[in-house]
Amino acid sequence: MTKKENFLKGFFKENPIFTFLLGMCPALAVTAVFETALGMGLLVIFVLTMSNIVVSLLRNLIPDEVRTPAYIVIIATFVTIVGMVSKAFAYDLYLALGVFIPLIVVNCLILGRAEAYASKNSVLDSAIDGFGMGLGFTFALVVIGVFREVLATGNVIYGEYLPFFVAEPITLLSLHGVLFLLLLVMILVLVLQFRKVKKDPDADITDYRLIYINIFILVVLVLLFAFVPTDFNISEYALNMFGLAPGAFIALGLILAFNQSRSVRKTNKEIAKQKKLIAERKKAALAKKAAMAKKEVAS
Repeated sequence: MTKKENFLKGFFKENPIFTFLLGMCPALAVTAVFETALGMGLLVIFVLTMSNIVVSLLRNLIPDEVRTPAYIVIIATFVTIVGMVSKAFAYDLYLALGVFIPLIVVNCLILGRAEAYASKNSVLDSAIDGFGMGLGFTFALVVIGVFREVLATGNVIYGEYLPFFVAEPITLLSLHGVLFLLLLVMILVLVLQFRKVKKDPDADITDYRLIYINIFILVVLVLLFAFVPTDFNISEYALNMFGLAPGAFIALGLILAFNQSRSVRKTNKEIAKQKKLIAERKKAALAKKAAMAKKEVAS
């Protein structure tokens, strides 16, 4: 695995939340708004990267009998550091995250990467793995946080919990801004899908059905962007439940269902490709056998 692949694997292929369902407690508890999701992600990036580095440095010195306790002590050290720093420089974030900051110690993602990767690889590779996995974890939290905050309030606010770079809270995205970004994403997705189908000789009806579904979603987004008034208050339509605990399960369930459907389509396509390859080899073997039999009869 190249260093680039090692870094990028945490975003999609081995995303801790969307693929392996690791670290689900913060994914459900601290993603009510974008800021708390981003804040937790930043803390996890630091703890995961630094613990990976230290574990890799000490991997030949820690006895196997006390390996797991040693990893927990290392992780707890960096969790204590981020807890003290967040309390000093981002007190509102510290209060909002509450008990979930010390619970980073037992986050299965961090302990799992220490055990599965950092204890077996070099310092540089372990640092890249930790940073990439941390970014993938943060990416997942931010996606869920934006999804929930937009559905609950219609806006994405920055500056209430993270007092960096702004003097007072600002609106990063309004509902129309989110719809516009989704339009751009859907257009990009459709362009990539058209190119993929055009180049893929094994493209089937499933690929075209997915394109039709995305075109329908694009049309719906265009209509919403065109006809939803700028002063539309989404919280008046009972969607503010997405800011509460049930909304976390609904939002995460929708995202995981989408991701799982992609995995199922990919798996089914690989199975169909393997079946086609087996059929072609069987056909070639039968043709070869028939040719040999014909040759024997002729002789």
